[in-house]
Amino acid sequence: MNAERLPAEVDPRDVLATDSLLSEEELLGRDTVRRFVADKVLPEVGQWFDQGRFPAEMAKEFGALGVLGMHLEGYGCAGASATQYGLACMELEAGDSGVRSFVSVQGSLAMFPIWAFGSEEHKQTWLPGMAAGELIGCFGLTEPDSGSDPSSMRTTARRDPSGDWILDGSKMWITNGSLADVAVVWARTDPDGPDSGRVRGFVVPTDTPGFSAPEIHRKVSLRASVTSELVMDSVRLPADAVLPGVVGMRGPLSCLNEARFGISFGAVGAARSCYEAALDYAAERTQFDRPIASFQLTQRKLVDMMVAVQRGTLVAIHLGRMKDSGTLATPQISFAKMDNVRMALDVAREARSVLGANGITTEYPVIRHMNNLESVYTYEGTNEIHTLILGQAVTGIPAFS
Repeated sequence: MNAERLPAEVDPRDVLATDSLLSEEELLGRDTVRRFVADKVLPEVGQWFDQGRFPAEMAKEFGALGVLGMHLEGYGCAGASATQYGLACMELEAGDSGVRSFVSVQGSLAMFPIWAFGSEEHKQTWLPGMAAGELIGCFGLTEPDSGSDPSSMRTTARRDPSGDWILDGSKMWITNGSLADVAVVWARTDPDGPDSGRVRGFVVPTDTPGFSAPEIHRKVSLRASVTSELVMDSVRLPADAVLPGVVGMRGPLSCLNEARFGISFGAVGAARSCYEAALDYAAERTQFDRPIASFQLTQRKLVDMMVAVQRGTLVAIHLGRMKDSGTLATPQISFAKMDNVRMALDVAREARSVLGANGITTEYPVIRHMNNLESVYTYEGTNEIHTLILGQAVTGIPAFS
């Protein structure tokens, strides 16, 4: 091969030229979100993290940006491709996991079940306001004693003689819970009722008597995010509050797949942020009269991080292409969620070591991402659960008890 035909150099932030895999429209959408994050999130997110708050007024800005429910069609939603949605998640999480979590929960966990399984009245009532960021939603599945095994939930929904539904129970670790105007709550119905004890979803306005959402404090992860408990004490809902389009665990699990898809992209954004912070720091920080980027051990760390981020980017883009073509399967989502989050956490830890003592302050993004990723590693399916989903896929033998 003629050496003159080889490229003279590569982009240290995109060594494999993964941008070349994206269309002009995809690059434009991604860069629009990237600029938004640079202008609106990065200057403030360190303070949000330190203060342990998420500014609810950002919801309308996300709505104006067009990222809330952007992968849904109609009702004020953008109708973007899955890949475009994933790229938006990547850029949002490069800002902060809490920012991406807000958008992900709003679009994939609250809006998606209403869009996919709700009545026309549900859709007309809630989706346009949620797409605009004027209404905030949350998703109530996880319980204090029911995380990885959601089918063991204790929250109940029973019909009374009037035909109304009565919800009792609690949900835990609910993103956006204390901010929400509406909650999509999953509950087990009366075993003697028409649904024979099966799981159903309910659209619950949060101002309904008996509903409360106390915020969870003292977190050291996802601090720029609102996390809450949902408490339902004889919450009375009309008969049409139930999502008519789905019965059983297929409903909440399909929502989780939507969210896990976005996380697979988002984790790459967090990892990229950590790698780039370490790359810039290593070029500027001098020891022994040389930039630390000149030392072999530091270069090894930077190369390992770069390779990991590029690999995760390729996995995410491939996942997006499969979802857009309608060929994406649940184990493939588990593959990306499991490996990309694990990768991102490893990159964050390596980047922290490059930054030394500066790596533990929120003056730099690394420790914030590292703490956040500890939560991302666990939520929307723990690393162990995704491992077992893949284990069943490759052996044909379920290892769940």
